[in-house]
Amino acid sequence: MWRDAPLRVGYVTKRYPRYSETFVVAEIAAHEAAGLEVEIFSLFPPNDTHFQDAIARVRAPVCYLPSQGLKAVDLWAALEDASATLPGMWSALEAARGEEALTVCQAAVLACEVRRRGIGHLHAHFASAPAAVTRLASRWAKVPYTFTAHAKDIFHESVRPEDLRRKLGEAAAVITVSDYNQDYLTQAYGAAAARVQRIYNGLDLEQFCYESPAERSPRIAAVGRLVEKKGFADLVEACAILRARGLAFRCEIVGTGPLEPALQALVQSRRLEGFVQLVGPRPRWEVIEHVRSAAVLAAPCVVGPDGDRDGLPTVLLEAMALGTPCVGTAVTGIPELLNPGEAGLVVPEHDPAALAAALERFLTDPALRERVASQARRRMETDFDIRRTAARLRAIFHEAGAAAVELAEAG
Repeated sequence: MWRDAPLRVGYVTKRYPRYSETFVVAEIAAHEAAGLEVEIFSLFPPNDTHFQDAIARVRAPVCYLPSQGLKAVDLWAALEDASATLPGMWSALEAARGEEALTVCQAAVLACEVRRRGIGHLHAHFASAPAAVTRLASRWAKVPYTFTAHAKDIFHESVRPEDLRRKLGEAAAVITVSDYNQDYLTQAYGAAAARVQRIYNGLDLEQFCYESPAERSPRIAAVGRLVEKKGFADLVEACAILRARGLAFRCEIVGTGPLEPALQALVQSRRLEGFVQLVGPRPRWEVIEHVRSAAVLAAPCVVGPDGDRDGLPTVLLEAMALGTPCVGTAVTGIPELLNPGEAGLVVPEHDPAALAAALERFLTDPALRERVASQARRRMETDFDIRRTAARLRAIFHEAGAAAVELAEAG
């Protein structure tokens, strides 16, 4: 990397593309629209059956790092190749102490590709395996790295504090998506988290046009993987309360996941057929239309027994941009997003009665829907326009690159 060369950034993900990670696709597309050269490195091939239409807007090539059926000879070959490409590779292997063999192999391959392709910065999404591989590749290829830490990276019981502390300390900067997350990292990791910055996940607001919700039919929309942290069991219970009150409504939950049989059984046991429907996964354009036409979006997120939780669900941002009022729970960054009573309603987690009351307010009060939705859209335009959020991220990339060049020239 040299001072006047245009910056090329390698994005490192666990799997690309991934249906549930629309924010990664949107972020890369925004970078490319601004002229940044991006290449994508995926630790594993995709395993989804449905993908976002927005993937077609991303021009960046995708390189899949070796992952299947690796043997000791493959690791050795990767290290030999890296030693021939990267000066000082053997002496730098100390940085891999405690890492899994697959991580070391993928990092060696990535480091070689970084050098061969002229990549000057690496950015990983998720502080788990992607950041582990990126940390080593960064060290060996002598380029700076950053990563985005999402909720599972921070709160899940599988997080190893000393491992995360090392990644926080060695990264040029760390991004997280809410003030709640940033405050937690600062309190838990002290000086190691000094370079953590909050940048909200942005939206391309031109793709999410506002429409007034005043005249919409009484339909509740919900979108997400059918896993415990989404709180959809509480939503079904809230719908049972609404039905008992004689309210006319329909609730449709889009998504798939391991809890589908249990949720379907709950719908049947509460005799909610005809009121609540699990509609399965849908193409991206259908999901957007599903949210756009609803009277209210429910995001009844909870903290799972393993500590896992949502940080700032993308579907909330999309609904707020589209003009669909939202009901969320007081979990992680959701209250700071909804500004309770202004851009949405917030209820306690695991409280179907409170959830039902909030949903009923939106279902039965068109004026409230209109007022809250218009305020939510203004919040999106102020803080969540992806042109602004991606520009902040690019500034961090460039600052890290400039610092690396100065350090190399001084040495």
